[in-house]
Amino acid sequence: MVLLLARLGLRAGDIVKMDLGDIDWTHASVRVSGKSRDEVKLPLTQEVGETVLEYLRSGRPPVHDTRLFVRMLAPWRPLQVSSVSAIVARAIARAGIDAPFRGAHVLRHSAATEMLRQGETLQQIGAVLRHRYLDTTAHYAKVDVQHLRDIALPWPEVFPC
Repeated sequence: MVLLLARLGLRAGDIVKMDLGDIDWTHASVRVSGKSRDEVKLPLTQEVGETVLEYLRSGRPPVHDTRLFVRMLAPWRPLQVSSVSAIVARAIARAGIDAPFRGAHVLRHSAATEMLRQGETLQQIGAVLRHRYLDTTAHYAKVDVQHLRDIALPWPEVFPC
């Protein structure tokens, strides 16, 4: 669950709605229908796919519900959005990360920033995050100013004519 949030920038609501049938193992993709109810297929990376498969084989409780993620304790039923954020907050705390925000949404911001760092355009990031407006994507994808300072060339001196 955490990897889906962190790598694909999914919302907690996307995780809660995700069914077993939303994962297309043949085409390595995951179907997501977000706030606007528009369905998109996002790539399922090797790392995320293997982790989801391990969860299905060894971690998911033996329940007949079609939701991908369910409560780990009986009564087994689908997770709530607040549960997803609580799980992420505990994972961030266990990792020893001191962050002002610890819910699931912080991973959406982190995914956008990482995509930007990897050279993706704001349009590409916006498509993955399913944003309608580029301004929204720009808000999510924070520029690493210190990194830019480290790689920026000095301003050339200008001599008077």
